[in-house]
Amino acid sequence: MATPRIEIRNVSKTFFGVHHSVPALENISFKVMPGEFITIIGASGSGKSTLFNLCVGLLEPDEGEILIDGKIPEKRAGMLGYMPQHDLLLPWRSVLDNVIIPQEIQGIPKKESRQKALEMLPHFGLETFENEYPSALSGGMRQRAALLRTWLAGRSTLCLDEPFGALDALTRKELQNWLLKVWQEFERTVMFITHDVEEAVYLADRVIVLSARPGKIKRELKIDLPRPRRQRIIADPEFGKLVRELLMESGVDV
Repeated sequence: MATPRIEIRNVSKTFFGVHHSVPALENISFKVMPGEFITIIGASGSGKSTLFNLCVGLLEPDEGEILIDGKIPEKRAGMLGYMPQHDLLLPWRSVLDNVIIPQEIQGIPKKESRQKALEMLPHFGLETFENEYPSALSGGMRQRAALLRTWLAGRSTLCLDEPFGALDALTRKELQNWLLKVWQEFERTVMFITHDVEEAVYLADRVIVLSARPGKIKRELKIDLPRPRRQRIIADPEFGKLVRELLMESGVDV
């Protein structure tokens, strides 16, 4: 049997303030297998971003263990690709010089980094934009650049925290299709946070539902819809059934 890319074992996390403590996650356990696309949904404050911060090593759990490729590493920082909610592109750098930042940090020569990035630009819809600055890009193009930067870190598992949350509906659907195409082409493993239940079902092999604070796993739902997927599948009765199940699980009256 394949070794999970990520395994969360009984993880809990509480934040302590001056006068109050805020339990963020309680006894979370699940596995992410190689090549899976996992989406995570839950109300605001359910601990979704905290979970990612734990996975990538920005936080440490109070209880439990996080395994990467079957081992408990001394330091998780840098082992997973991580894209936060905002693109965080540096305004004084061109697209090309923004996306090679992870390779610069790894000490890869600039000429080699730039060549690799130029080869990947067409896959991310950024060909001919390498010399543009972030201020000249649309929101969708900025997100593509941010994801390419994460991709070029060279990690087999990516944690994407609501990358399309601030985009308009049409751009969002375009980027959903594009992300699925890139994911299938390059066979990475993806964990993807979203507030959009339709997006969660459309993208995922499996959806994990977190409860309100403290976040606990309320449901893991396998998505047996055929791939490759197209937006017209949203009209399929089975798609609607899965969305309704998740909305009901999330406490929405349907």
